Amino acid sequence: MPAIIKPPFALKVRSIVGLAPLFAVSIIKKEQLDKLPDFEKRMNWFRAYRINNSKYLANKQSNNEESILFSLLDEERLKQLLSKLLDESEFLSPGGIRALSKFHENNPYHVTIEGADFGIHYDPGDSTSGLFGGNSNWRGPVWMPINYLIIRSVNRYGKFYGDTLKVECPKGSGNYLNLVQVAEELARRIVHIFQKDENNNRLLYGDYNWFYNKPENQELFLFHEYFHGDTSRGLGASHQTGWTAAIVNLIRKT
Repeated sequence: MPAIIKPPFALKVRSIVGLAPLFAVSIIKKEQLDKLPDFEKRMNWFRAYRINNSKYLANKQSNNEESILFSLLDEERLKQLLSKLLDESEFLSPGGIRALSKFHENNPYHVTIEGADFGIHYDPGDSTSGLFGGNSNWRGPVWMPINYLIIRSVNRYGKFYGDTLKVECPKGSGNYLNLVQVAEELARRIVHIFQKDENNNRLLYGDYNWFYNKPENQELFLFHEYFHGDTSRGLGASHQTGWTAAIVNLIRKT
């Protein structure tokens, strides 16, 4: 039976929302900080206040004291989050990071709120719900703008930590990478969606590769709205040349 809860409450769903703290990260160099005495004064006050009141503090100074990391995640919390992000049975797919963990494929989440039942399950392709017209889905596919933000954020953490922080990528592989390398691996998976395989097919087109392998269509690329969380096939609107076109920047850097 679904749990019966009343507001305020927290929903124990493993979704992209739980990965969002990754985005709030910045690095400031000491030479920049020296030019901002008022900012440094306020920063030191805030740090002392949080420490004196035993409150959570994530910002960290590099070992050589040349830069400071501002983040919502300290090193331990960052590693915990990345262990889910880089788990192929959770968020990591062959073509990027899923919007909802694959964990919910066999473990759907249900809740009852004021007598109404709600549920969520892993749905890697087009939505099986009629909500929003049935063709928009945040329950498992790969969305390019979210992946782009994740890659940029992980790379920024990597610039700060260097080789002092390495994580298993993918989880369970025994392969440990620094976070710059993790960002490169995530970008590689995204780019892989658009690349030809040994059979001259692209994951992007799925069962329709026969059409795009015709001579007149071989260089025709569609910037789909989102991508299947298991097969990487393009789904939704095929003309998202705004957010999905971010792939071009990743291609240039891989």
